[in-house]
Amino acid sequence: MQEEGCELCAQGGPNATPAVYADDKLSVIIVDDANYPGFCRVIWRDHVREMSDLSREDRLLLNEVVFHVEQAVRETMAPTKMNVASLGNVVPHLHWHIIPRYADDAHFPAPVWATAVRKSDESVLEARRAQLPHLQEAIARRLQQS
Repeated sequence: MQEEGCELCAQGGPNATPAVYADDKLSVIIVDDANYPGFCRVIWRDHVREMSDLSREDRLLLNEVVFHVEQAVRETMAPTKMNVASLGNVVPHLHWHIIPRYADDAHFPAPVWATAVRKSDESVLEARRAQLPHLQEAIARRLQQS
């Protein structure tokens, strides 16, 4: 079920970020965020607001995909900590944020949506961005094997 005006329902539109993985239930994208290379989003295809709206089978599937994406990010990006969140305050469409965090990132230890407390070193960010093709491969490999 699609909902008019929902940016995640429109994910397949002309300005959509290409999916690293997609099937008939969900998609996984690497978010284009220059300050947080490796930030991924797992998006449930149908417009569903809450985890509790899913069947047991679908909840297990979604959790398994979030787990595999988190593992791929950890293995590839080697973060200090992972943030895994399903907030949906602005976009009421079920999706999970999987964000690698580092002690030197602009917001650490606060959430990435807080006010920045420092400027990230551009050379460090560039080195992390260079890992994105490897992350894409790791996610695809993990999800195709599951």
